[in-house]
Amino acid sequence: MAEDYQSKSFWLASSGPYRESPPLDGDLKCDVAVVGGGFAGIATAYFLKKTEPSLHVVVLESEVVGFGASGRNAGFAMTTFGLAMSLTKALFGPEKTRQAHHYMERAVDLVGELVAEHNLDCDYERTGFLRVATTPAYVKRIKEEVKLAESLGLEGIEWIDDGAVRARVNSPVFLGAWWEPRCALLNPVKLVREMKRVAEHLGAQVCERTPVTEIQRHADAFELKTPKGCVTAARLALTTNAYSLSIPQLRRKQVPVWTYIILTEPLKAEQLSPIGWEGREGIEDYRNLVHYFRLTPDNRLLMGGRDINLTFGDNMDKDFDDRIFAKLQQDIITLFPSLKGVEVTHHWGGPVSVPIDMTPALGYLGDHRAVYSLGCMGHGVSLMHLNGQVLCDLLLERKTEWTECFPVGRRIIPWPPEPLRYILSQAILGYLHVEDALAERKGLGAI
Repeated sequence: MAEDYQSKSFWLASSGPYRESPPLDGDLKCDVAVVGGGFAGIATAYFLKKTEPSLHVVVLESEVVGFGASGRNAGFAMTTFGLAMSLTKALFGPEKTRQAHHYMERAVDLVGELVAEHNLDCDYERTGFLRVATTPAYVKRIKEEVKLAESLGLEGIEWIDDGAVRARVNSPVFLGAWWEPRCALLNPVKLVREMKRVAEHLGAQVCERTPVTEIQRHADAFELKTPKGCVTAARLALTTNAYSLSIPQLRRKQVPVWTYIILTEPLKAEQLSPIGWEGREGIEDYRNLVHYFRLTPDNRLLMGGRDINLTFGDNMDKDFDDRIFAKLQQDIITLFPSLKGVEVTHHWGGPVSVPIDMTPALGYLGDHRAVYSLGCMGHGVSLMHLNGQVLCDLLLERKTEWTECFPVGRRIIPWPPEPLRYILSQAILGYLHVEDALAERKGLGAI
């Protein structure tokens, strides 16, 4: 049965033996039901049990923990919020942009604290982050983003020129970069499995292979129907992110968007030597449709992004795209010519959650008994852990610095129904493609 998820990513295939928690078999009552066993769902359960140990908390996961985006991402714990800081400012103003960045700083630090406190075995390394410019247009845009961060009083972010960035990671197309030391790399599957271990140790109940087929809201409880039983819960947390299409109350708050990754064989010393990369930084470029890349602990190059896929209606079957995989393989050689001929051993894709304004959101759903989190925008490793803590506090009606912070409780503009949703999302994607093509019309690295 393991093969049905091991094919979904390198992390899921290579993170060691895994013992699944048994599915729900029968009916039960609990204080809080959490739907979704990714980073946000497991973190919510963890914080609920840590804050109120007497609570009976049940996590319902349709497949296995980490099956979705939590097990298929690149493993960056970073401060990136939404699409870009400048977009957040344009939509929500400077104060909420400042709050959003501080929220993400706390999120990155929280992951590190959890790793240290519970000795989580997840290949955690705090490496720092480079957002690299590969054309003059991107140089201008990144410099403007750095200037915006400085104007907001944000610290720990600086522009470094082409010589400085190439001293860290040598690529002929790198013209400068946003440098930020607050970023960590990790194995996301090991992280979510380790957090599950800790949550279960605290007394949370995790039911895998337990899809929720229906949710009914009553005056005094929620009923969650599953194939082999029913959960009656006083409170409810929906942490389904890109899989929220199946929940009517969340369906139009976001759409699933597929991103793709390829992974090379372990690189030899002679292949890595011309590149340097001794700091092992996590890297993104500044396209709208970004590339993101990093080294794994055994020095494989992970390269992801470049393009995305959209689907119509309820279709969630877009995990592989040979066209994008081939382009990513070409991009490796453009960025790092010394890797010509390197073998790609793994490729995969997965959905991320995208609201229409490309900004994460969480808050109450209907009343204070139900909460949700979605809109990770592909940067959810750190974000979803802090969101889990905030969802815990919202359910327990505890006010903290973070429950009062943007993006908690913000209004979400709904996506239109099909077929308008598909038409609008394709139009937005087309615009992003055109902007990237214009920025790169003279080629990467051209001055």
